[in-house]
Formats: sequence, structure tokens, C-alpha cells
Amino acid sequence: FDYCCVHAVFALKELGYETIMVNCNPETVSTDYDTADRLYFEPLTIEDVLSIIEVEKPEGIIVQFGGQTPLKLAVPLEKEGIKILGTSPDSIDRAEDRRRFKELLHKLNLRQAESDTAMSPEDAVVIASKIGYPVMVRPSYVLGGRAMEIVYDESSLLDYMERAMKASPEHPVLIDKYLDGAVEVDVDAISDGVDVIVGGVMEHIEEAGIHSGDSACSLPPYSLNKDIVAEIKKQTKALARELNVIGLMNIQFAVRDNEIYILEVNPRASRTIPYVSKATGVPLAKLAAKTMLGKTLKELGLTSEKEIKHVAVKEAVFPFDRFSGVDTILGPEMKSTGEVMGIDEDFGIAYAKAQLSSNNRIPTSGKIVISVRDEDKDGICDIVKKLHAMGFEVIATRGTAEHLSSKGIEVEVINKVKEGRPHIVDLIKNKEVNFIINTVSDAQAQRDSFSIRQSALQYRVPCTTTVSGARAVVNAIDMLRKKNVSIKSIQEYHKS
Repeated sequence: FDYCCVHAVFALKELGYETIMVNCNPETVSTDYDTADRLYFEPLTIEDVLSIIEVEKPEGIIVQFGGQTPLKLAVPLEKEGIKILGTSPDSIDRAEDRRRFKELLHKLNLRQAESDTAMSPEDAVVIASKIGYPVMVRPSYVLGGRAMEIVYDESSLLDYMERAMKASPEHPVLIDKYLDGAVEVDVDAISDGVDVIVGGVMEHIEEAGIHSGDSACSLPPYSLNKDIVAEIKKQTKALARELNVIGLMNIQFAVRDNEIYILEVNPRASRTIPYVSKATGVPLAKLAAKTMLGKTLKELGLTSEKEIKHVAVKEAVFPFDRFSGVDTILGPEMKSTGEVMGIDEDFGIAYAKAQLSSNNRIPTSGKIVISVRDEDKDGICDIVKKLHAMGFEVIATRGTAEHLSSKGIEVEVINKVKEGRPHIVDLIKNKEVNFIINTVSDAQAQRDSFSIRQSALQYRVPCTTTVSGARAVVNAIDMLRKKNVSIKSIQEYHKS
């Protein structure tokens, strides 16, 4: 969001406007003394913003570059007679309000995962029984997926509801069908109110249910077929036109069994805008700021989507080594504090570069330990076959090993911690392990396997907590063994 705000300021200055920045976070580039013409370190509340407006008397306000917090001020500011530039507050409300959003999707005949809202534990049990487990539960009015969980049974749901009711008794809890095994897709688009151009379609490497800020992703998509990608772009344009978007828009989709589901629509800049802009060479935030001042995309020279010949992989950076006792398992609650990008002509090498940049070592030989939940055991078989073919020694916990054996794949068996020594943590401490694949289902399994992930962090053994992440790592290992890694500047990629 800092990137978007800075680029918006640069764009508005190019058009001859004086800019005023309101930001309560001093650790940003947008609060540098020489970025905007005027700078206010004030909280983003309706009262503080109105006080600034009273002093500065601006021609208009831009709310779509600063994330969710300023977006929530759009409707209150409009009620005070303030001109909001870009997408109208009513359109923002149509995307943000769950009831209006459902009506919007129904009108466009677009699919959404089943969902409902609960005000009490009793409501939640009835709704979850109707929708079917597993379900995604979250309090309304939260940022960064805070307090969001995937719930697999009634007792876990009641436990969650008890905590949620204590924390925020007046707000409903949102309950959505969890699309287990789905591929999540992020799309950034820009519109001037007439033309809609897709900035980029990003396929998440971790499956749906992992917070989008924590998931690695690839631009262009690395495994989705062309028909699915074309349909996603078609739905993106339909939503942008229906919402009369002027500026930027982000949509999160989930794809399962060739069916496309809309997860959410954000009529604002998203955290992926800097990544898409750097991957494609198209300054989306700058162009969006100019469309809000009345410029058309044709006038700005953007008439079609930029097709790129390279692959750009974004990876999240986590601060786990700074916080002892934190579980590294990924879920719907955001844990990352930054991101990096790897670029290459090949997905495997691009992913490897992103891992190296985020300080995750990818082994090219040695021992790999696997312990996965029942739902992932079929998916791990092809991964183990590839690891064997590349000469890796694979060790698995008993349940995983038995499943692999039933498929004709033999691996060495290691005890879980609760099964007695020597166990999986002993191997990690003895520095005999080069990589770990560990997935869990419910909260109990997560607690039981916590010592594995904690030891991996302590002894700096790379670890993935999703099968899709493991598949990407195996792809990267394969390519690293076949090709030398070459380095080019981002400008060279854009030229080619």
C-alpha cells in the first residue's frame, strides 16, 4: 500500500496537482518529507480526516490505495459531502456488504461458496450442519485474516464461537464452506469506467485457505488451463463493469474441479500491485491514479493486457526466527511481514530464486522427512516417486509410510514424538534431515506435530506445511539439477 500511495503521488504531481498524504505509520516511504507536498501523521478515523479536510479543502479524496482502513471511510466521508475520487462509495459498499455482494454475484450468475452469518453458537452449529464441514469461520470487521480458522467438527466450532463471542459479542461470525483442495487465484485489474484491463492473473502455490499474503504465487499461472484463465478474466471484467470501477480492483477466486468460485472482490489496490507492476513493467498504481482524475486508459496508452514471456514467483517472508514458540504452519490468519520475487523463463527456477531470496534453502540431495494428514496421502505419492528418482532418501512417519507402501512405494519408517525414540525430532537435532514436508488436519494434530516444526525452525531445516508447496519445491529441485541459474536485471526481462 505504501508503494501504491507513493506512485499515486508521483502520478498526480505529473498532472500538476498538489498532494496531501495522511498516514499514521512513520515507517513508510509515503511519509518521507519529500514525497507528498503536505503530510499529516494522524490516525485514519472519520473525525481526524474531516479535521484535515476542513483545513486543506482538497478537490477530492483517494481512499483506494491505503488498504482496508481508508476504504471503510468512503461511505461516511461521502455522507459528509466529501468528493471521493475513483470508484464510488456505493460500489465499494456493494463489494464489502455481504448481502449486497451476494445479490451482485446472483445478478451476474457467478458462483460463490455457500456461506451464512451466526450471532450465537447455536446459530453456528445449524449453519455448519447445513453447509457441511469443514467450514471457514471468522469474525466480521477484521484485517489480515485475524482470528480466522478452518473448523472440521462441531466441538471445534463451539470452542471457536465461545472465544469469538467473548471478544466481540455485538458482531456476527461469518461462516463459509471451506473449499478443500481448491487452487486460489488472485487477479488485479484496472478500469477507467469504460475499458477494463487485467493487470495480472496470479495462481497461488499453496491451496485455498492459506491467507493470500502468506501464499507464494506465480504470474502467469503455472498449472491452470487456458480455458479456466480466460473465464477468470471474463468474470473479472464483468464484475469491474457492474461495479463501475474507476481505478484498481482485486478479486480472489478459487478453482476446484474446473468450477470457479468468487471468494471476495476488493474495489481497491491490493498488496499484489507492486509485484504485478514489477513483473509486467506496467505501473498500475500510477495509471489508476490518473484514471481517477478523468484520464482514459486509451489516453494513457494502456489498451491491452501485457503478455509476459517470463515467470515471476512471489514468496512471503516470515519472522518466525524472531518469535520463539510461534507455530510455522500456514493458515487463514496472516503471519508474513514481507515478500520477495524470483524471475526466470522457467517456473521451477523462478520458484527456486524466490526461495533463496526469502532465506529458504532448497536441497539437491540428502534425506527428506514426510508426515502428512490422511487427506494428503494420495497427493504425496507422485512427490515421493520423483524424490526417489532424483536420488533422495525418504523417511516417513508410520501412517504415511503404510499408505505409500500400499501404493508400492517403500520408504524408511520413523516414530512420531509420542511413539518413542528415536523419533522425527531426534533426526532433526542430529542434523540428518535436509527437508521436511508436514501437513496437519485438526487442532489436536497441529499440537501433536508442533515439536517437528519448532525443531525445524531452531535447526534451520527448510519445511513446507502444504502438499502444493512440496510439489513446487520438487519442481524447483528438478530444474536446479538440470539447469544453471542465470541472473538478469528486471529491465532485461521487460525488454525481451
